[in-house]
Amino acid sequence: MIPAFDVIKALNIKRKDEIVVGTMTPNRYWELVSDNPKKDLPVFGAMGKASSLGLGVALSKPSEKVWVLDGDGSILMNLGSLITIAGQKPENFFHFVFQDGIYFTTGGQPVPGGGNVDLAGIALKSGYAHVFTFDDLEHFINELDEINELNGPVFVCLKVQHSKDAPEMYIGSTKNAINRFMKENN
Repeated sequence: MIPAFDVIKALNIKRKDEIVVGTMTPNRYWELVSDNPKKDLPVFGAMGKASSLGLGVALSKPSEKVWVLDGDGSILMNLGSLITIAGQKPENFFHFVFQDGIYFTTGGQPVPGGGNVDLAGIALKSGYAHVFTFDDLEHFINELDEINELNGPVFVCLKVQHSKDAPEMYIGSTKNAINRFMKENN
């Protein structure tokens, strides 16, 4: 298992100018490290919808890479989005799913399947162009540049754990985040 905050820090270090659409647990960490908040689109109060929103951004901005930072609980609430994403074949779409086996943000309840679900296998069978699973931080960091050069859609399952001193989650407005993002990125 990889410390979730270490994954976030690695993504931020490797990020160039990618748009980042984040939700729930990944958001609580991302907002602490992002070096380019103008290109960040946080999704609040819409668990399961980051992948759908990220797809819309990827389709509307085909010349920009879009990283979706998702949680396993969130993606399990909207599995149909995997098929829709695969069917649209956005080459600029990179889906990073933090698999911890729990709804960390809402109190630690177990997700369906208890974290044993093969999310990468579901993405592959749904039609994603490339899928990966990582449970080792060094291996993930070593592969990230190469993954980011692939044509998507790309699915990356990250087996993570959280520290006891994980930061509190900021709850904002998705509507306000979208309005700001559109104003700053048109």
